[in-house]
Amino acid sequence: MTPQSEVVMKRAATWRAVNRARRLGYQMEGRARAKMGDPLHQAGCMLYWAEGSKSRNCVVLANSDPHMVRFFREFVSTCFEIQPDRFYFRLNVYLDNGLSITEVEDHWCATLALPRVCIRKHSINHFPTSSSGRKKNRLPFGVCTLGLNETRLVQHIYGAIQEYANFEEPRWLDGPTYGSRRPATANLPP
Repeated sequence: MTPQSEVVMKRAATWRAVNRARRLGYQMEGRARAKMGDPLHQAGCMLYWAEGSKSRNCVVLANSDPHMVRFFREFVSTCFEIQPDRFYFRLNVYLDNGLSITEVEDHWCATLALPRVCIRKHSINHFPTSSSGRKKNRLPFGVCTLGLNETRLVQHIYGAIQEYANFEEPRWLDGPTYGSRRPATANLPP
């Protein structure tokens, strides 16, 4: 190994340690907030545990239920004072339902009380020609994925979830262990 590559590896290890310490601090904030007993905070964190992505650095929740997505947006806005223009959303939608993409976007903008600048690129699907049409209009407004690129927020939520449910999940702090074949239930108590 060259001296230059050793320096690069040391810097990378230092950077990983600094960011891990930050994530741990954010989780501790979440644990402290969980102890305060705020029902909105608890409900929002539990919703994220059930329906949210499990990324280390961003908050993402996808669902077709407009009430659920709106509740999650209100939780994040209220508990963390996040301004509307910091959110983004994208849609996975079928357009063979009599609605235009603009109408679907307007529906979600109104439901979430978000400006159009929050809209990102969508996945637009058309029913396959082999479809019998049985699924038509089941999800006229598609699935909305609401997100926010904010490490502090997602790690706060992870810390709170662990506090509320009394368990430890190292993968939320450190990420997946590559090469490990450990089952997902390995951290559950006996």
